[in-house]
Amino acid sequence: MPRNISTQSLAIALVIALMVIVTRGHHFASIDFLPSASYAAFFIAGYYLRSTLLFVALLALCAGLDMAAVTWGGVSNFCVTPAYGFLLPAYGTMWLAGRWTSDNTQWALSSLFKLTGIVVVASAIAELFSSGGFYFFGGRYTDPTIAEFLPRLVKYFPKQLEAIAFWVVAALIAHVVFGLAKRSVHEKV
Repeated sequence: MPRNISTQSLAIALVIALMVIVTRGHHFASIDFLPSASYAAFFIAGYYLRSTLLFVALLALCAGLDMAAVTWGGVSNFCVTPAYGFLLPAYGTMWLAGRWTSDNTQWALSSLFKLTGIVVVASAIAELFSSGGFYFFGGRYTDPTIAEFLPRLVKYFPKQLEAIAFWVVAALIAHVVFGLAKRSVHEKV
């Protein structure tokens, strides 16, 4: 029997969905100055929303946005290759890292170092799945080699990590602000 989703979880899921909708690629709602929230959305969802059903729903949202952008939005289908399936382990890595962080981290200043390490390692693994999958199995590059892939990884990964860090820090700030507000309300009662 499915577990009821709390109002708080539903609100978090909606905020995460809006982050993805507003920042995913070049589609109708894209805001150019915000970095893509996709990887970070899965990390945040793993942390707060432990439901596998919500993981699948977030995957479906991302795929649906991509399909709509390519089909109706006039976006190039260059990235839609047989390697598109590598996004599943990439996003799964981020979601599992979020779940692991939720289970193993108490929020304190010392936890920031641990959180940073987890985000960097999970992001690197996700990037290897995503970019490596596209480069080696996407069929867009003839005779792909590791020697050719590594400079591409060095070129694109820092920008991806920057986007992930932006959204994880935003979520961390929201976590602290809502936690302080909740504590303040409880102290007044």
